[in-house]
Amino acid sequence: MAALRSLARALVAPLLRARPAGAGAGRRGVRALRRSPVRVLPPRAEQKAAEPKGARPERSSAEPGLRYEKAALGDRRLGKVVTIAKSRKFREKHGKILLEGHRLIKDALDAGVVPQTLFFSTAGHLRELPEEKLKKTTLLKVKFEDIKNWSDLVAPQGLIGIFSRPDHAKMTYPAIQQRNSLPLSLICDNLRDPGNLGTILRSAAGAGCSKVLLTKGCVDPWEPKVLRAGMGAHFRLPIIANLEWEFIPNYLPGDTLVHVADNHDPRAQNQDEDMSGKASSYGWVSRPHNLKAQINREDLALESESEEEEQRTDEAWLPELEAQCYHENWTQTPVAVVIGGETQGLSAQAFQLAESTGGRRLVIPLIPGVDSLNSAMAASILLFEGKRQLQLREKQESKRQKFPALS
Repeated sequence: MAALRSLARALVAPLLRARPAGAGAGRRGVRALRRSPVRVLPPRAEQKAAEPKGARPERSSAEPGLRYEKAALGDRRLGKVVTIAKSRKFREKHGKILLEGHRLIKDALDAGVVPQTLFFSTAGHLRELPEEKLKKTTLLKVKFEDIKNWSDLVAPQGLIGIFSRPDHAKMTYPAIQQRNSLPLSLICDNLRDPGNLGTILRSAAGAGCSKVLLTKGCVDPWEPKVLRAGMGAHFRLPIIANLEWEFIPNYLPGDTLVHVADNHDPRAQNQDEDMSGKASSYGWVSRPHNLKAQINREDLALESESEEEEQRTDEAWLPELEAQCYHENWTQTPVAVVIGGETQGLSAQAFQLAESTGGRRLVIPLIPGVDSLNSAMAASILLFEGKRQLQLREKQESKRQKFPALS
């Protein structure tokens, strides 16, 4: 028997050695394909050359996974990235925005923003995104060096997307954000700095604002720098931009109390000294002499002979609003806060809207020698103070309902 087993091994061994060398590699290749739901398409130029006339590129939905193209040299679609990033006029005319990075793109997809073209350097980026929301998207694989050249990030992630410009009324905001939303709105008045606006939007989302309204003259909220500073806030709460002041009340709940932000307390003894200081150079403070550019001299039918007389005219023209410290109660619901821009501060229309609703000037006191706060910091202070007051009011109301005898 031992001799027979030895003979059988001798006969089978050559057959095992004769197995094709690529058999194991082919099996491993199948496993790799199963792990990867991504299929590769040749460059568009090669597809067209291989197709019969009148034929359409094969894109069968019956096949599993996503299919992408490899960008050919000189692909015109690549040039849109820089144009969309740099030109607000182009973004608004063609209804497009540019998003970069996995987190921002995923937040946009979850909110229902429609992707048009996605540029990526490795197929792994696609596996990290919801596949069902990319099936109608043009997926284009490019070299990482190209993305690095387009991006102004220090460390690009290798993922850039062109999306349709979002409509706040059609977006789906996170349920947890809606559950924690407060009857608190923010109005941005002529904010020009992208970093400031992005930080303000991030604070508004964190504080639980119900919405943010941007007047005409504000920087485009969909500019790449604003998007980066916002850290996903654009997809957590409604942001309504490019509004005329006359239409602002249409986007606020009825009986909304509108306040304006300030850091100048008229009750202070050094009022006259402060009014001649340098705060107007820094922007967001509501100084009357910051409003010269907002007032139409022809409508006023006034011709001043000196700058001093013009300033007195401006001060007399503005509504008088009562001032109070920001930590005092000001959150009779619903409520809105206006934060002014960096160069001209609050506009005359902001004061008029506050006066018409019975609003006040919310003062953030500063120590002597400090002229003003950054607009983003001022907005954050007021929004989170408003959140504190609203939550305290809610707790007190809940306690009164549970124990009416104690009220």
